[in-house]
Amino acid sequence: MLTLHIIILKKMDENQLIYSKPVIEFATVVAESCLFLERAEEHTKTDFITTATRLLPLLYLKTSLLDLPEDESEGNIERFVTEDDYLFVKNQIERLLGADDSFLEVFHPDMPYSDTPIAAFVSENLADIYQEIKDFAANFQIGESEIMTAALAACLSAFAEHWGQKLLNALRALHSVKYSENFGEEETDDNLDPKEYRKLNRDSFLKFQSED
Repeated sequence: MLTLHIIILKKMDENQLIYSKPVIEFATVVAESCLFLERAEEHTKTDFITTATRLLPLLYLKTSLLDLPEDESEGNIERFVTEDDYLFVKNQIERLLGADDSFLEVFHPDMPYSDTPIAAFVSENLADIYQEIKDFAANFQIGESEIMTAALAACLSAFAEHWGQKLLNALRALHSVKYSENFGEEETDDNLDPKEYRKLNRDSFLKFQSED
């Protein structure tokens, strides 16, 4: 009877953890972040960067507030994100950011031994983050306490090991772009004066109207 009572209390503790307010808030921000990254191309470059610089700090905060659970469950977590899913997210962000996708990495493990700067990419960092949090979200939605607890433990461990740093690296690069002098300006041909660009568009429109 004592053993059964301990098991019941342990299950109650697990359920209290995975349905606690901090975990639910974390899962909510994770879901929002996944949706945002999956639909990157629905945003303009300016909107994407602005939203990312607001959402990524929130994701970091909500993750850092959680303690790693003592996961002794037998829950078998699955990997849901395929290589195609990863590349879909990465390629969207890469196309959207263009030249601003790349930045110099200062926290790479090989940096102390390198004679040249090491390039990194916002798109790769965000796709790596997406892979971890999407797998967590998919396992969490299964609704079985053992799997949910195991998924939370795996996600938090991965956060400490790599994706937390990748989030900060991507945020550092995006912050630099957002607060640059030319942020938010309309992108045009680099060799074309903005006045000439507007004139060209007007002339092209009038020509189209006359031909039509």
